[in-house]
Amino acid sequence: MAVLNDDFTSDIRLAALNTGRMSFKGRLFDAVKFIEEFQLLDESLWVTFAEVFRHDSDDIDLGWRSEYWGKMMRGAVLVYKYTNNEKLYELLERTVRDLLTTADAQGRITTYSIEKEFNGWDIWGRKYVLLGLQYFLEICDDEELSEGIIAAMCRHADYIIEHIGLAEGKTPITHTSSFWGGVNSSSLLEPIVRLYKLTKDKKYLDYALEIVETGGSKDFNIFDAALKGELYPYEWPVTKAYEIMSCFEGILQLFTVIKNPDYLKMVTNFARLVIDSEITILGNAGCTHELFDHSKVRQFDPAFTGIMHETCVAVTWMKLCYQLLCLTGDCLYADQIEKTALNELIGNVNYEKNEQAGVVLPVDSYSPLLYANRGQAVGGKKQISDSFYYGCCAAISPAGFGIAALSCVMQGKDGFTINMYHDGTAEAKTPEGGDVLINIEGGYPVRGKIKIRLDLSQDSEFALKLRIPAWSESTRLLVCGEEIEAYKGAYAEIKRLWCDGDVIELDFDMNVKVIEAEDIDPNASEAAKKHFALIRGPIVLGRDSCIEGEGIKTPIKTEGGRVRISSITPATFEGVKAEQCYKIAFTSGQAIKVIDYASAGGKWTADRIISAWSNKE
Repeated sequence: MAVLNDDFTSDIRLAALNTGRMSFKGRLFDAVKFIEEFQLLDESLWVTFAEVFRHDSDDIDLGWRSEYWGKMMRGAVLVYKYTNNEKLYELLERTVRDLLTTADAQGRITTYSIEKEFNGWDIWGRKYVLLGLQYFLEICDDEELSEGIIAAMCRHADYIIEHIGLAEGKTPITHTSSFWGGVNSSSLLEPIVRLYKLTKDKKYLDYALEIVETGGSKDFNIFDAALKGELYPYEWPVTKAYEIMSCFEGILQLFTVIKNPDYLKMVTNFARLVIDSEITILGNAGCTHELFDHSKVRQFDPAFTGIMHETCVAVTWMKLCYQLLCLTGDCLYADQIEKTALNELIGNVNYEKNEQAGVVLPVDSYSPLLYANRGQAVGGKKQISDSFYYGCCAAISPAGFGIAALSCVMQGKDGFTINMYHDGTAEAKTPEGGDVLINIEGGYPVRGKIKIRLDLSQDSEFALKLRIPAWSESTRLLVCGEEIEAYKGAYAEIKRLWCDGDVIELDFDMNVKVIEAEDIDPNASEAAKKHFALIRGPIVLGRDSCIEGEGIKTPIKTEGGRVRISSITPATFEGVKAEQCYKIAFTSGQAIKVIDYASAGGKWTADRIISAWSNKE
């Protein structure tokens, strides 16, 4: 029998600090600011994205224009929780009020007419309407508006429940789309569970359980497959990566309501399967555009030359890991968030404001791994007017930046957890009610010697958990001058009476590591195995043809098939804005010039080639 959990927060081990309580410096936070100013504070975008609901905008091609508003709202709320920008809040409130006026007489907020509804990406878009409104409720300070939002969401959801389901005369949710066995529609699970949490109306919980009963796809039960853990996701009949991830976000929400351990096992199994078979050195999945395809071993295979590593997949992976981090407190998920944020996500930011067909989007949609250029295509591109289009990756990207910022320092029931060590401060209340200011400095992630100082209004006993990254082979940890054991891939937990001015010091292993393709996949083709990558701390060191020209593809000679570094020298390179620049010499006598991957390919031109992997003989 299902056991209901009336206290939905009782299982949460970690949570974000209160809005506006953190202030950090560095490239990640420059990106947060860029996204906020260039995208989220652009009122014309919000007006445009709400306007599509006043028309049957997606009837023409059964498209997904209905997703943009909700995707961007979710990300905007996460960014607002970090920046606490009042101008952003005011804009978000205006667009929420605007969206609510687009509901039709039946309560539908959709871009599909009644004649064409429940096809294509209709349920997918209605899901994002719910999610966008639900996330805004987390910051809404107007009680009357909050009540209006909940009422509108109930009408919106009730219409779906009236027509879509397993009962006679209804259409099963997995049959409401001809794409991917309807797994896109089944991701409605997450906002339905959230709606139950808001209303305590059991019909929404019953409907959520009904969605789970369908298996997520008419072609294959993805939930049972994850629970068994016998097949990797790329072996499933349906492989559409981020729609599947979204379904498991819904399962995780359901676990917080119904204490069924199988639900948590489904999601943790799924995450581990994805990590083991899909996640590349950049922290994303899918080398065949946005599909699970065993990308962990395909990432260095030159056989595929198309678009890969879609931003939507990267951000949804971060979202799933963030929910798992909050629920389980397992630093494995913090490791994953950092890898994706500092390599894939920041690398996509369009600081140069490159145009694609006359439109400037805030991010690139795809990230090349092996000798290709940025700006190859716009993911999820849809024309909205004669002179304007947008894309799914641009709409979802703010959520990734918000999660990366909010996960830096988090609060638990008995203290605080530091996941990332960027320079800056975090303010909070201790379990005893005193004030604590956590000061972090050291130049992370470029440098690995970190100093943390605690400013306390009163002496206080609490736990402080410090993430020891899996990439740091050896870490030295000093607490008030006393050396403490620190194990990679785990939290070092110190519970003690803390005093004002106490200092913690960390010294991470920042040596450059050579990652050999053949070590990842000994059975790879000979062409694939002839590659290696360089990683320093959490950062992938990449190549850029604007520095090396044609030499970027020159193979490095090996010793016994292995690449050997002889020296690493900090450098500066003309024409490139990079956080890390090095000249790396090898025992073969050859040398290459590398920069942090996220800085590679700033100008999107067809002849500017970048790569995360390098050739070897």
